[in-house]
Amino acid sequence: MTAVRPTASAHVVRAGEGERADFPRLLNRLVLRGERTAGVAIVEHTIRPRALAAPMHTHVREDEYSFVLSGKLGAQIGDEVVEAGPGDLVLKPRGVAHAFWNAGDEETRVLEIISPGGFDGYFVDMAPLLSMHGAPDLDAVAALQERFGLTMDMSSIEPLMREHGLRR
Repeated sequence: MTAVRPTASAHVVRAGEGERADFPRLLNRLVLRGERTAGVAIVEHTIRPRALAAPMHTHVREDEYSFVLSGKLGAQIGDEVVEAGPGDLVLKPRGVAHAFWNAGDEETRVLEIISPGGFDGYFVDMAPLLSMHGAPDLDAVAALQERFGLTMDMSSIEPLMREHGLRR
């Protein structure tokens, strides 16, 4: 019998591979970049316990599919609030405002499948803006969101935090 050992391959992305584009409350591993595929990007999100990953926001170009690997994912899609656990898939269609968070007291891991690919570049470009000391440059954030066809409702943060027992 021949033993199969993990090696570098153009056909396998290993657990520790992928570019990092971490935000303060949302860790992002770019598993599969959109430029490498014919139409999808895959990002692994790790969300701290009871943390808001993203306030209400709308994509004009992408559909997102969140496959829960571990923990408990909360999401609001339009007016509907859902909770999903390991093995569940949450659909967030383009043009529909949505938010998502960790609905539990343990870390939540999600594979975010984005179609079409390309929005993964948002994480790469946003991470440095959010990692600076002090408040981020809001003009730079707004320009980045506009470039990626994203509208963000920052006024939804406090109500989401309060309604779902989230922490800073």
